[in-house]
This record gives sequence, structure tokens and C-alpha cells, in this order.
Amino acid sequence: MELAEMMKQLEEAVMGIKKDIDQAVLYESLGLKKENPGAFNGEWLGTGDLLKVLSPIDGAELGTVKQCTATEYEQVMAKAHAAFLAWRMVPAPKRGEVVRQLGEELRRYKKALGALVSLEMGKIRAEGEGEVQEMIDICDFAVGLSRQLYGLSMHSERPGHRMYEQWHPLGVVGVISAFNFPVAVWAWNAALAWVCGDAVLWKPSSSTPLTAIACTKIAARVFARNGYDPALASLIIGKGSVVGELMLHDKRVPLVSATGSCAMGYRVGSVVGERLGRTILELGGNNAIIVTPQADMDLAVRAILFGAVGTAGQRCTSTRRIICHDSMFDTLRDRLVSAYQQVKIGDPLDPATLMGPLVNVGAVDDMLAAIEKVKAAGGTVLCGGEKLSGEAYPGGCYVTPCIAEAKNDYQIVQDETFAPILYLIRYKELDEAIALHNAVPQGLSSAIFTTNLLEAEQFLSHAGSDCGIANVNIGTSGAEIGGAFGGEKETGGGRESGSDSWKAYMRRQTNTINWSKELPLAQGIEFGG
Repeated sequence: MELAEMMKQLEEAVMGIKKDIDQAVLYESLGLKKENPGAFNGEWLGTGDLLKVLSPIDGAELGTVKQCTATEYEQVMAKAHAAFLAWRMVPAPKRGEVVRQLGEELRRYKKALGALVSLEMGKIRAEGEGEVQEMIDICDFAVGLSRQLYGLSMHSERPGHRMYEQWHPLGVVGVISAFNFPVAVWAWNAALAWVCGDAVLWKPSSSTPLTAIACTKIAARVFARNGYDPALASLIIGKGSVVGELMLHDKRVPLVSATGSCAMGYRVGSVVGERLGRTILELGGNNAIIVTPQADMDLAVRAILFGAVGTAGQRCTSTRRIICHDSMFDTLRDRLVSAYQQVKIGDPLDPATLMGPLVNVGAVDDMLAAIEKVKAAGGTVLCGGEKLSGEAYPGGCYVTPCIAEAKNDYQIVQDETFAPILYLIRYKELDEAIALHNAVPQGLSSAIFTTNLLEAEQFLSHAGSDCGIANVNIGTSGAEIGGAFGGEKETGGGRESGSDSWKAYMRRQTNTINWSKELPLAQGIEFGG
């Protein structure tokens, strides 16, 4: 089938994607099959155990993947390292041109990839396409960056000497991504790594391997079309205990960027740190919004609703806690309960749906268990928190989003539950609110809603939010790619995407050139002679 005809059929197919024929068109356009090899090093490999991929929408099998074995990991890694050795010598602007073309290719496949994200992860279609847009945006950012990998020049204390620093490509960058952003997190890392002169070795979540295969095929075509080794976009799909551990211990991977749970982050940080490798860790968030008496209530309600319910509460930046002033508490509580009751839950491919399913039945069980812990601690469930069943909710992954009045020191509030549970917490003074806000182990995203300049500046001050992201009159969710993304404390301290995050993907080198005929030593030291 010609690509133009295929894309036309795809446009029609995404309007009713669950029909078998439509899914077939989608798969054909993205180069997917019912059974797919799960490793790529310029050619497709995979002879390991069969991984079944189930859709959280209805529990239907989307396809299977033959996972990467330990032997195949070595084949992939060897090719990725060889690809890096050649790629590092390509001028950075030329590397940027390849990434620009990748962005153009992603534009062509935006609807297809967005639909696949929804099918495999359960996001509503708007969020699925929005995630693909993040890939496009970071490619655009990286193109400009490819001409701005600046070093500094410094004045030498020695006469006849010039001193400066430069940045060199680092090596093969390992990327471990989570199910909730099955493609954007890879792109955030990969686009920057590629313009910095690195190769990328991607281990995606076993819950969302098909989107990883589809994106790898697109990237590989772009590299090959430009005469570069497609192994620059290498892929390993397999168990963390097998290929994941091999990557963590592999000294040929100088940097591992990992997104996931705090428990996973402790493992990654420990193993990579033991061999003195680098890590970028993007782990848990327990994100709060402070609502003061000076808040624009309409703005706050809208931001809280999206932050807590968007992606069914499965974003690392999802809003988990609302710290509200006593004088506003009842009003905000009632408005949020009313708004929650209007959230349409169901098939994420239906344009009217606002909240799709959780990623799997285990996530539902975790949510229900968390709600019981809230009650046992003395909290009050104000609405939601039920598992939905029946013909409209197949597969067992649908729930109603929950609001509970709680206290910040409940253990379950201290722990992040990756589900749509929102805790309402009272405060009397702003100092108290900031203290409550910071009194959790995680430190990713935060926000305050106020029209009072003094309150806003206090929240952003040294004595304010301890998170990597702090917003005023904007919710915790929906970070832009232009800013460095990441958090503090158990969130891991890593930074991805914008600002000067690119420096993590390169190695710094200080250079001194003696253009005199003398050999003066630094600090005025005289040695011999």
C-alpha cells in the first residue's frame, strides 16, 4: 500500500480505532505486527520469552513481543558503541539536522502514534497526541541546541597561555522509561543525547513496548536515510532483572537516565554509582498545590482538576495534595466534588472522555488499598474511589477519581499512590502551609494559587517550595520542554529536557595552550633549574 493511501486510511481509522480492520491499518502504518522482535541494533533481534501486550481499555491483546536475551543485549550494545564512535565525529549542526528530520517524521505520524499511546497506555486521545507533540517539540529544541553547545574561555594566570573549556560526546546513553509517558521521556533524552554526539540504548516499560518499537522504527529510518548507523537508536525490551541489570552494570554506558518509582531509582543509583557512572533520576512526585485566601478560585479549580485527574492520576507531576486555607476550605471542597462528579470516564479513544483507565488491574488494587489506608488513619473520603464494572468498563481497570480529606502526616499521604487520589489538607498560616508542602520525601512539582505578590514570592524564595519545579497560578502538571525538568530529595535530583540539561549528556574538558617559549607553573611555583 502506498504511504499516502495508508495515511488517508489511518485518518479514518483513528475515529474508530478499536475495530479490527482499523487497528490493522494503524499497525501497518507504523510497521508493527501481531508478533514483534524486541531488540534493535540496526537489525531486529529477539528470541527471548514472549511478552503479551494488553490494552487497559478493554483487556484485549494488542500483540506480542519476543524479548531481548542476555546474548542479544551484548549484540545490541556492541553495535551501539560502534555507532557512537563514528557519530561523535559528525559536526554537531549536522547531527542536529538529522534530529530536525526526525521531528518532521514524527509530525507525519502524530495521529498514528497518539492513537497507539492511547491503545497501549490508556491515555485519552488528546493526551496521547500531546505526548507525541512533546517529542516533536524536543526535536525542535535540540536542533537549535546543536549550534549552542558552548564552552567558556578563562584568563590564565600564566603569561603566554590560553585557557578554555569544551564539551565532548559522552558515549552510549541508557534510557529507562516508564509506562505513563511511553515515548516522550525517551525523546527528551534521545534528542539531546543525539545532538550531543551520543548513541542511545532504550529500555522501555514492558507495559508499553509497541510504542517503543514504532518510535525506534521511525528514528532508524531517519538515521539510515542520512547515511548513519541506525544502531544510534538501539532498543532492548525485556525484564529488568535481565537486560536492565546488564545495562546498569555495563561500563560502556556512562550515563543511565531512568524514570520510574523511587524503589527503582534506589537500585539504579546504587548500581551505576558503584561503578562511578552517572545517572539522571526522575522518580516519584507527591505534588501539592497551596490555595490561599487570595487565590482566583476558578483558576485553581480548573488547574487542580486537570492536575489530579489527567492521565488518570498517573503522571509523576500529578497533583496529589491540596493545602487549602481554612477560610476557603469548604468552598474549594464543594467545588471540587461537584467538578469530579462531571468527569466522563470511559474509553480514552472517545473524544468526550476526560479520564481513561489505569494502566492495569494491579494499579486499581493499589488505589483501592490506599483508600482503605486513608480511612483507617482517620481520613474521610468525600467522593469517588470506586472500581467501575459492566459493559461500559471492560478489562477491570476503570475507577472513579477520589477526593479525601486527610492530614499530611498520614503515612499513606507521605507515600505516592500512582492513581487519581487527591488529599485535601487544611492550614491557617502560609508558613505552616509551606512547611506541610515540604514535609514529604519527594520534591518534584509544586504550585501556589494566589494573587498576592508577597505570598507568591515567599513560595518561590529560599524558604519556600523545596521542589525542582515551583509554579504560581499554574498547576503542577504539564511542564514545558524549554525548562529543565526534574526534582529534589527522593525524586532523584536529575534534570532533563530544557535549559542547560544537555550538559549531563557530555563530558567537560578544560584545555590550556602554551603559546610562549617559557614554561611557567601555576600558583608561581618554581621547580628545578
